Amino acid sequence: MASIQAAKRALRAQLKQRIAVLSDLEKLQQSQAVTQKLLSHHRYQTAQRIAVFLNMPDEVQTGDIIRDIFHQDKLCFIPRYQPRSSHMDMVRLSSMEEINLLPVTSWNIRQPGEKDCREEALATGGLDLVLVPGLGFDKEGHRLGRGKGYYDTFLERYSRHLSAKPFTIALTFQEQICDSIPVTENDFEIDEIICAGDS
Repeated sequence: MASIQAAKRALRAQLKQRIAVLSDLEKLQQSQAVTQKLLSHHRYQTAQRIAVFLNMPDEVQTGDIIRDIFHQDKLCFIPRYQPRSSHMDMVRLSSMEEINLLPVTSWNIRQPGEKDCREEALATGGLDLVLVPGLGFDKEGHRLGRGKGYYDTFLERYSRHLSAKPFTIALTFQEQICDSIPVTENDFEIDEIICAGDS
């Protein structure tokens, strides 16, 4: 277990370096390619309740996806992370414009405040599709997150509450695809990966 954690730490550092050398233009172009693939994907087109992350600078940009979710009259849910824990809820976002009004966390991510009462996905019927961030992915669907366990814990809780698992799609830059990701039994597998480079 300790050796897996050490391997994960080393791979995280390597991936952060790989992403750091990408120019803003490269990140934008890859994000646009990933967005186009997602918007034409049948899982996205048939989903009504979609969870999507508000991207950090080193992640695929999700603004156009969120815009499309509202344009298509689908329901949009975003993560609300609890600090100093691995607990995350997916809470409803009411409009594209609302994003800029959300408070910024210490990680520089916008999210609704703790006392901001919102519809929570697990309490109102679950999700059809969860778009997942991460630092690295392999072709088997293994994911390397940032080490906090938010998505693993959320999906495990989801399965317990609703006895099912939503379809998960990772959105990723080409530079984040690895030959293999070290995993433990607590790491969930992604159903599908959308990357700018694949046809």
